[in-house]
Amino acid sequence: MVKLAVDGGTAVRTTPWPARRLFGEAERAAALALFDQAIGSGQAFGYNGAPEEQYRQQFAAFLGGGQAHTVNSGTSAVLAAVAGCALPPFSEVVVPPITDPGGVMPVALLNLIPVVADAVPGSYNVGAASLEAALTARTSAVLVAHIAGDPVEMGPVVELCRQRGLKLIEDCAQAHGATCDGKLVGTFGDIAAFSTMSGKHHATGAQGGVVWSADEQTFWRARRFADRGKPFGTTATTNVEAGLNLNLNDLSAAIGLPQLAKLPSIIDRRRAVADAIVAGLKQIPGVRPGWIPAGARSAHWFLRVEVDPVAIRVPMGDFVKAVSAEGIPVGWPYTVITSDAEWFRSQIVFGTPGLPWSAPQYSGPRHPEYALPQARLNRDRQFNVYLHEACSQDEASDVVAAISKVAQAYRA
Repeated sequence: MVKLAVDGGTAVRTTPWPARRLFGEAERAAALALFDQAIGSGQAFGYNGAPEEQYRQQFAAFLGGGQAHTVNSGTSAVLAAVAGCALPPFSEVVVPPITDPGGVMPVALLNLIPVVADAVPGSYNVGAASLEAALTARTSAVLVAHIAGDPVEMGPVVELCRQRGLKLIEDCAQAHGATCDGKLVGTFGDIAAFSTMSGKHHATGAQGGVVWSADEQTFWRARRFADRGKPFGTTATTNVEAGLNLNLNDLSAAIGLPQLAKLPSIIDRRRAVADAIVAGLKQIPGVRPGWIPAGARSAHWFLRVEVDPVAIRVPMGDFVKAVSAEGIPVGWPYTVITSDAEWFRSQIVFGTPGLPWSAPQYSGPRHPEYALPQARLNRDRQFNVYLHEACSQDEASDVVAAISKVAQAYRA
């Protein structure tokens, strides 16, 4: 038996994991060109200018049409997307059990009630059956998130929302370019939100986000909300509704333009590495890749690996620690279950704890409890491998070798 690195043996990988190098000369040149223009003209660059409009058009083109609006973060994109649906106040929005807090907080901040659905077996994501189980007569919308870049099985979800007359919002923060049955995620629902912060597939600088919709009314409502209710898409001459200043800016968009041009190759390179790892994992008893729907193609923000607790005789934390010691960037557990977070449990959204759940206009449970057994099981049994587009087949081989080595040492 080979000695594990965590026990003092030699690690599978002794060289540093490759740097991602997301930004390069193209982004630098775009930013400098904007500064040169500002210096030459004496006019400061701002927002809603030519770079931002060009980025919006190219982002919409990437999704095959519709309209895109740029905002300052992925959380702001979700906020504007939900606002764009014009949902009845104090109605319920079904949300994911495993997602970034910024993907759920906007629901409560808009005086809507987040109701947490369970995950489907083998995934961090929801499915039509788990969503349906969370629906009530008070439900007005469903918010799905494609976590890890892995698509939700969207066909049945779309059909469910159509049958129930529900708005469908897609959170694609981690899933740029992912597809389900050949169709890009984000294009299934009424509106979609994307994050373009520097950790995502492509970025508009340090932070950013995009709201996209093919529906004119939904899009213009979202855009108005994101810029203090300015009368976009109307003939009015004053601000027409309450909103926030969620604007991006021309400098971020200028950086985003060369990033967007790189996005297809970024996705392809991530898939090549992930595919090699998945193929290797299938040969290792006791572990397997996380489940994704048939006909889906992940964009692989990270790669999920499931450990069989019957086949592997150590706690998950020890298994992941051992893989990390072999030189592989891994993480476990992934985030906090939505309903376990302190803000959600204590209902701290506004100045007085309890709102919007405690509002007299809401007739549902004031202090709901969520068991979410499948989400908890999936999160406890799966860890994440943090790959990116600068990884190669060498990194893929090392991931498989490290997991195989640890699995063999700890096999029951």
